[in-house]
Amino acid sequence: MLLTRDGWKEIVVLTALCAAATAAAVVWFWPLAVIPLLVWGWGLWFFRDPPRAIPDDPNVLLAPADGKVVAVERVEQNEWTGAPALRIDIFLSIFDAHINRSPCAGAVQQVIRKAGRYLNAMRPEAASRNCANNLVLHPGNGLPGPLVVRQIVGAIARRIVCHARPGDTLGAGQRFGMIKFGSRTELYIPLSDDWQMLVRPGQKVRAGSSLLVRWNGSTVRS
Repeated sequence: MLLTRDGWKEIVVLTALCAAATAAAVVWFWPLAVIPLLVWGWGLWFFRDPPRAIPDDPNVLLAPADGKVVAVERVEQNEWTGAPALRIDIFLSIFDAHINRSPCAGAVQQVIRKAGRYLNAMRPEAASRNCANNLVLHPGNGLPGPLVVRQIVGAIARRIVCHARPGDTLGAGQRFGMIKFGSRTELYIPLSDDWQMLVRPGQKVRAGSSLLVRWNGSTVRS
């Protein structure tokens, strides 16, 4: 099992704590030793970085996160572009892989941090009130843009990792960061009747491999 480099600090600390707890349990009441071992195993599982087969289709947008699609909604004014958009919300439980991947190939235009609260990521108001990181991406391959990927914290998640910087070029499905523990990831795309929706609310998706929408319109020139 591959582990993300963004989790090594937490893994080292967790390993030390679980080793101490296991040793204490063995001394005082050995059956309790199974508890820290299970916690340690979950910690390794949480920071897994599973390989993904990236679809070779320039006309699709990929899921930027693992999890469950909780909403597909029209937004009258995208805060970052000022234009109408289609928003796809993905909720990540503590059992999902938390690596974020680019929905398509493109150039990073902006990375905007937003301060806020730590509400439960399942609550609709969490999207607008919680701490978030907003990655504005200009897609390549003639897709319309810009796109916005929002990494949003939850009640348990307290840290957002984003390695992408303005001017960077990302490949489709390329890793660019993660959110540590339960959280939410949103994708905003320019509103158009030429998008074919490929997912629905309640559906599980995987970052970098699940198809969200397909562009059936004309190629957009940069």
